[in-house]
Amino acid sequence: MQPAVFLDRDGTLIEDVDFLDSVEEIKMIPNAIEALRLLSSAGYLLVLVTNQSGVGRGMFDLETVKLINNTVGEQLDGLINAFYVCPHLPDGDCECRKPKSGMISQAVSELNIDLGNSWIVGDKKSDIETGFNAGLATALVLTGYGEAELSRLDRLPDVVSDNIMSAAREIVSRTDQ
Repeated sequence: MQPAVFLDRDGTLIEDVDFLDSVEEIKMIPNAIEALRLLSSAGYLLVLVTNQSGVGRGMFDLETVKLINNTVGEQLDGLINAFYVCPHLPDGDCECRKPKSGMISQAVSELNIDLGNSWIVGDKKSDIETGFNAGLATALVLTGYGEAELSRLDRLPDVVSDNIMSAAREIVSRTDQ
């Protein structure tokens, strides 16, 4: 079994664009590649978990999300080990939409992940609540919606960081402690 860092996409690894529907709009958060290299070299699987309700809203299809995720993966030097997407509406009755932990459970099952030593990093309350629900250590980044979301949290995450790079450094500093 291997620990993982579950990563939100929009606002965490790439600039948040409401309902991102084209690869031309992808813009990396500064130092995202270096952050992922650091986490990978520390022995973490890197798993992207993203809510994409634009599919459920009919704004774009799942193939568009796959194309965007694949492009993000390529731009991140192929460091992402797996991608999980919830295409459902926020009020849908699914188990995969964050803050529910369905995507985490699926990844744990498919990738043989050591859940007890894993993390989730994101910029929204739903990311942090997913971590609490799945038993993960949690890190909120203040990029994307992170700064505004901090005041909305019912419980504080394990780490609050300015960006993905500072979160990665903190996670690695806590590895094997």
